[in-house]
This record gives sequence, structure tokens and C-alpha cells, in this order.
Amino acid sequence: QVHLVESGGGSVQAGGSLRLSCAASTYIDNSYCMGWFRQAPGKEREGVAVLPAGGGRPAYADSVQGRFTSSQDNAKKTLSLQMNSLKPEDTAVYYCAAYKTTLWKILAQGCSLGSSEYNYWGQGTQVTVSG
Repeated sequence: QVHLVESGGGSVQAGGSLRLSCAASTYIDNSYCMGWFRQAPGKEREGVAVLPAGGGRPAYADSVQGRFTSSQDNAKKTLSLQMNSLKPEDTAVYYCAAYKTTLWKILAQGCSLGSSEYNYWGQGTQVTVSG
């Protein structure tokens, strides 16, 4: 069982920055994918950034490409999301998530930006951008 806990949310003016962190309760091996998702009121949950837990190039949603950067430190069991040039439309509850697949699938297909693949979720942290 993997428990995930997010931190670092808050309120910021448009154009500002925030950094989110996700702490895992246990070591996550390289057969896992991890990611950040968000859900705004009245909208479906959407993938923001996903990457292999063992390291590798993240995949980003078009809406955050060039503004958000995700990285992982498996030794420290943490995942982070650096959010720059924030916009009011980035306002949402942000979730950290993970799912177990196989290293072969990760190498062949990458990690999914679809939330249905993920079965481990944090409790979420609110990000509010005013402008």
C-alpha cells in the first residue's frame, strides 16, 4: 500500500510561483508511474504532469507545458511540481497519484496522463491564483 501526502499549496497572484511536494510512505520502485492531477470546481480531473518513479522525462499537459516542471527523488520518496507563471485558470485542488505498471510498458509507452490508471491518491492541496 502506498500513501501519498501533498503539501505546498496556497494562494498566489497571477504570474507568481508555487512549489508542491508529495511524500510517499514507502519506496516506490521503477515499475511505478507517478503524477500530478488537478480538479477545478465543476470540471473533470485532468492530468498535469506524469513521470516514471525511477526517473525519466516527464510528460505535461499542453496547458502547463513550459510553465510547470515535475521531478522525483526516489531516495527521498518525494515528487515535486514547480509551478511558474501561474494563471487564474490554474486554480484547482492538486493531487499526487501513482500506479504500478511494468518497466517494459513505461519504456515502450511512457506514463499515462489519464487519471483512470492511477490507484494511489493523496488527499489533495488547494492552489488558488488570483488575478
